[in-house]
Amino acid sequence: MPPAEPSAEPDAVPADHGTADRSGSGADGSTGVEDTLDLELTEELLALIAEGRSPGPARTGAPGELLGDPGAWPPAATAAGEFALRPVRPERDLAVVSRWMNDPAVAAFWELAGPESVTADHLRPQLEGDGRSIPCLGVLDGKPMSYWEIYRADLDPLARHYPARPHDTGVHLLIGGVNNRGRGVGTTLLRAVADLVLDNLPRCGRVVAEPDLRNTPSVSAFLSAGFRFSAEVDLPDKRAALMIRDRTYRAQL
Repeated sequence: MPPAEPSAEPDAVPADHGTADRSGSGADGSTGVEDTLDLELTEELLALIAEGRSPGPARTGAPGELLGDPGAWPPAATAAGEFALRPVRPERDLAVVSRWMNDPAVAAFWELAGPESVTADHLRPQLEGDGRSIPCLGVLDGKPMSYWEIYRADLDPLARHYPARPHDTGVHLLIGGVNNRGRGVGTTLLRAVADLVLDNLPRCGRVVAEPDLRNTPSVSAFLSAGFRFSAEVDLPDKRAALMIRDRTYRAQL
């Protein structure tokens, strides 16, 4: 499971990175999550059970079957401009994503600073995988300005750390340019992407994220974008805030 989140005022911190792979949560050993596990056995989960494997490393389905094609989703009209997701193509996008990863404010959370090969190694498992995680550029008024990962949270190692529901979909985010930080763009785009997910993945009931708990601007951006704070969870490299945007309440938040 890759990384993370936005920036600002609520947007000044550009991003956040984390991977889930150890159990734990609240100080009392509980998750503190009020959500129940409404587990309905989908084809993906049945395949995982049959193979005796955990959600993280299992491979199910062909590319495009788990999340569709975000590049085909209609663009969203936002207060910041027209926004669209464009799946990453390394030959076109590697240089710009690597440059963003080497921004010190981004590197502090994503930990992918270094030559382009570092970013390429991060992208490769997603691009060559089964489609459970899709790296995308966020394009605002035709200009790439952010990096996103849309992933199936219920099939990710994160699912070991919270009561996952079938088709939960996760988002990670970084804002690429300093000019787009600190003025609410992260919040605006988080809401837009969550809406795109819910509009284009009808079986997804919740969009989830896990920013670093110390990254208060990021947590604040999620709250302002209609996510709710669900719990604190211990992930391998951070203590995270589990943020959830529910389809049921999207019109109210």
